Amino acid sequence: MDNTSHLALPLIAPSQAQKHVTVNEALSKLDAAFQLSVLSASQINPPVAAAEGQAYLVPGAAVNEWVGHDGEVAFFLNGGWSFLTPLPGWQLWVQDVATRLTYSSGIWRDGVVASSPNGADMRSEVLELDYTLAGGSASELTGLVLPSNASVFAVTGRVLTAITGSLSDWSLGVDGSETRYGDGLGLGVGAWLRGVTGQPVTYYNPTALKLSANGGTFASGSIRLAIHMIRFELPSGD
Repeated sequence: MDNTSHLALPLIAPSQAQKHVTVNEALSKLDAAFQLSVLSASQINPPVAAAEGQAYLVPGAAVNEWVGHDGEVAFFLNGGWSFLTPLPGWQLWVQDVATRLTYSSGIWRDGVVASSPNGADMRSEVLELDYTLAGGSASELTGLVLPSNASVFAVTGRVLTAITGSLSDWSLGVDGSETRYGDGLGLGVGAWLRGVTGQPVTYYNPTALKLSANGGTFASGSIRLAIHMIRFELPSGD
């Protein structure tokens, strides 16, 4: 056996010279795998000036030294790229999007809190958007939508730049339920909302959030909004 069975760590051969090379390679692989964290999972081109130990999750359509390593963890070791092949249940943290991924049914999935053997995952997710008011109207629909077939527990938010206009305060909801996630909300920088529903609300079609100006119209301002939800994946048919 030249490598260990689980992480494929190199083993020292009998009477091997320069044993430190093999040991150091094994330690480097363990260092990459332990408390697994990668810089990005969307970069298709290996960075030209990678630092020793930097790690990436190789996405589909990767090029150059990463070709053929889709879904593997690439880490920079001794001036070149080494790879870790994931096993079911592995988890990693993607730094540039602050997301935890779980390897399930042959793919990496985000927000998995429970999973069946055939990939019927329950996923907890938070979608976030910084929304800038267009102004000039009493209501606006955001580009951030509540996804179809998702059970939404709450929408939270914080005012980034003061909301101006002829309004006294504002509300957040959806068409037909304009105050579902908050009413009488503040206008100043730092004003916040925590729109928790009494029970999860399931949206069966993509639905935009709606901001309503109470007592007037919006002029300007920006708000950071986050949707807190659960989604349900179908089991595979394999």
